Amino acid sequence: MTPSGSAGPSPPHRPDEVGPEVERRGDDTAVSSTPPGGPSTLAVHGGESRDKPGHSLTDPIFATSTYTFTDTASIVRFIEEKQPREEYGRYGNPGERVVEAKLAALEGAETGLLFASGMAAFVGVLMAHVNAGDEVICFDECYHRSREFCRRHLTRFGVGFREVPSGNYAAMEAAITPRTKFLVSESPTNPHLSVVDIPRFADIGRRHGVLTLIDATLGTPFNVRPLEGGIDFVLHSATKYLGGHNDLLAGAVLGRGEVIEPVRQLRGIMGGINSPHNAYLLERGLKTFALRMERHNANGLGVARFLEAHPRVERVLYPGLESHPYHAEARRSMRGFGGLVTFLLRDADWRRTAAVVDRMRVARIGPSLGGVETLIEQPMVMSYWNYSPADRAGFRIADNMIRIACGIEETADLIDDLEQALAGAS
Repeated sequence: MTPSGSAGPSPPHRPDEVGPEVERRGDDTAVSSTPPGGPSTLAVHGGESRDKPGHSLTDPIFATSTYTFTDTASIVRFIEEKQPREEYGRYGNPGERVVEAKLAALEGAETGLLFASGMAAFVGVLMAHVNAGDEVICFDECYHRSREFCRRHLTRFGVGFREVPSGNYAAMEAAITPRTKFLVSESPTNPHLSVVDIPRFADIGRRHGVLTLIDATLGTPFNVRPLEGGIDFVLHSATKYLGGHNDLLAGAVLGRGEVIEPVRQLRGIMGGINSPHNAYLLERGLKTFALRMERHNANGLGVARFLEAHPRVERVLYPGLESHPYHAEARRSMRGFGGLVTFLLRDADWRRTAAVVDRMRVARIGPSLGGVETLIEQPMVMSYWNYSPADRAGFRIADNMIRIACGIEETADLIDDLEQALAGAS
């Protein structure tokens, strides 16, 4: 659809191109080839075996921490033949494998790996691939906790860290040294919603022999698939749009088997895994992923257009709007523009801005995004309260900034809610 509808142009990928044709379940039964089809078909059927234990329609929950062997010889065969079955819960769970295969199908990835949270996935990738003396370069609009981990913790282990202005590819390339191991960015970024030129980003890494990682939590595999642009790792906080119901924490990283395998081995040591019940909730949430994204995209665009025309709004940051500096790139590379909208109030300090947030009736005040319920927050208060005004200015977090994460309610109801809040708090 065109920007006049709920989404942008179709992305340059075929949704029926999936990862491996056959995966293996932890219970040693083959997972059937994922049927070809679009995002909703992959969300429902991708990664699943057609014949499940007990002839069930849905995948069962394997609520066990350990897996047994018939005899000593079976242990030896498992080790020597590298048999695809489970051994201990810290190394994986059959339900977890299904979700990993489903996400790989949605991303067009060779393989994927689940973690207990998006941050656990991010930490796992870097810890598996960087060594003392290496260096990580990051666009400065990346998730602030990701940058904090690199700046405060990786550096304690002798890993260098530098930030360059988001979207400045010349600065990123100029910052690369023989020590550089990773280039990192979000796309779109949070809360500014800048959009990365993914093929260009990947090309810089490829030419310099540097690994590339895109946190596509806001993009989702429905709207953008970075691996097709040559990125090495795509990362998701599955807590958000993938789970979709504000009821779980999870993270995922996807890519080629050769780069994911060291991360898998480290996860088995560190234990940043999901519980069997959590994996089930994520698989259940993914069934409606494509349907939910259509509504998120529609709500985001509708709300953004309403806000841009409102006299109390100074500026709206949403890549689906022609006024956004990355609109052209978003149209080239994204199917839709997501449900997150950031806007700045005209002539408002932080207290007058808070008054608008506090008057919302449908939207709830909270720090997350991507769920069925609409959430709203003031980034200066929710995430940057303990930073100095100078630091907030450096992060481009204004006192009059509001972020609304549109859920799947009716677009008109969200607009009405914003209208009454803006009118009543004037």
